Amino acid sequence: MAEQGLKKWIITFTVITASLLELIDTTIVNVALPQIQGNLGATLEDVAWLSTGYAVANVIVLPMSGWLGSRFGRKNYFLTSIILFTIASFLCGNATSLGELVMFRILQGIAGGGLISTAQAILIETWPREDIGIATALFGLGAVVGPTVGPTIGGYILDISSWPWIFYVNIPVGILAAYCTYTYIKKTPRDGQGQPVDWWGIALLAIAVGSLQTVLEKGESEDWFSTPYITVLAVTSVFGLLLFIWREMSTDHPIVNFKIMRHRSFSIGMFTSFILGFGLYGSVFVFPVFCQNLLGFSPLQTGELLFPGGLCTIVMMPFIGIFLKKGIPAQFMASMGMFLFFVFCSMLSKSTLASGTGDFFLPLIIRGIGMALLFVPLTTLAIQDLKGAEVGQGSGLNNMMRQLGGSFGIAALTTLIHTRQGFHRSNLLTNINDYNPAFTTRFNAYISNFVAKGYNLLDAKAMAIRAIDGTVTKQALLLTYSDAYWVVGLILLCSIPLVFLQKFKKNVEIPADVH
Repeated sequence: MAEQGLKKWIITFTVITASLLELIDTTIVNVALPQIQGNLGATLEDVAWLSTGYAVANVIVLPMSGWLGSRFGRKNYFLTSIILFTIASFLCGNATSLGELVMFRILQGIAGGGLISTAQAILIETWPREDIGIATALFGLGAVVGPTVGPTIGGYILDISSWPWIFYVNIPVGILAAYCTYTYIKKTPRDGQGQPVDWWGIALLAIAVGSLQTVLEKGESEDWFSTPYITVLAVTSVFGLLLFIWREMSTDHPIVNFKIMRHRSFSIGMFTSFILGFGLYGSVFVFPVFCQNLLGFSPLQTGELLFPGGLCTIVMMPFIGIFLKKGIPAQFMASMGMFLFFVFCSMLSKSTLASGTGDFFLPLIIRGIGMALLFVPLTTLAIQDLKGAEVGQGSGLNNMMRQLGGSFGIAALTTLIHTRQGFHRSNLLTNINDYNPAFTTRFNAYISNFVAKGYNLLDAKAMAIRAIDGTVTKQALLLTYSDAYWVVGLILLCSIPLVFLQKFKKNVEIPADVH
């Protein structure tokens, strides 16, 4: 039964706030890693497990969230997740060693996995059927904007305080969300009571998805399959996934209902959600690295650059919901979103070493509009045929695929940057010879400049060589980041035909999850 009036908006605010807690924490900790590393005396490789542990725990719980909500009651599960996340945030802020901090971050990830999909299912149940597009748009505010503004918020907090406060800020928000959940969200029946627990399914899911996420998070830094444990985890993830699917298809009480894959729109939607994650997280990963490593921007400057685009997404989201309600096909809007994302990537691929903050305003605004046009229509298309308890299950799988798409995107782009940098550097070095007039002119200019500053000729030549080498390195990086932007843009552009394989419906009414 849909809610009305003020209560509907309080519930909407509550679930969006709770989901923002989880989504912001996905990226906010990244800007604090160097400070945590110095404070706790850890290596960069060790401190990276703060992100890896959180992501692994999160992606394991996501596909189980529909089953957990059904078994324990959605309100109970959602409230427990908020309280556990808030407690884990307090414990993270009070951690005195890296081991403690990693353990509490894993606890955060477990709780966070129960927030996203459950929040979306509650929102779908709260709004009238004819307004589901608007509800999905409002939920998309957190899902799209959270990872974007996380680094900005983290940068501000670190500027005025220390790293524990990136966790402490969650506490008042968590308390408010818990109170509103307890007071305003209605209880749902515990449909899973009395049914046996599929422990084998839970174990195989944890092994398969946990191994895959760890491979994606650590593969590049460990040189992929040259490291034995990465190879073992990769093989484990493949066999674990096959066994998990077989188990869930053969048991009477699965924790993940793969039978919902019979809906063509949902099956295709799983893949388009993967692509959405690739574009969302991949671009958020590449752009800050490009700005900070090559252009010399600070983390705070980079975060401020991303903010207007995020604001644009916020403004656009409600309008997308209204367009869906008026009968504009979701396929058309998703296609336009993918095209705009390609335009954004194309514009950034033309960046130079002289690019300033003003050069990125328009491309990031275009990205913001594109993300609004992508998230709501793709989610709507994916779950348009689901009914009853399938909504909770489908929401969990859909969010997991978006998260995995982001992990694949970051892993693939990190590897691309590593390999293409060497390729471009080798090509550029072929121009460093005495027969190239451009090189000799630049080289002699450097020498003259250093001699004019008082250095002797021998030292001036050595310094000129280092200056040329620095220029080559920067140009190689510039070409590499251009390649990365093109890869992201072309993947989104080539995915447009997929959305037209999904069912066309006017005035899409996503059935509320009645369980």
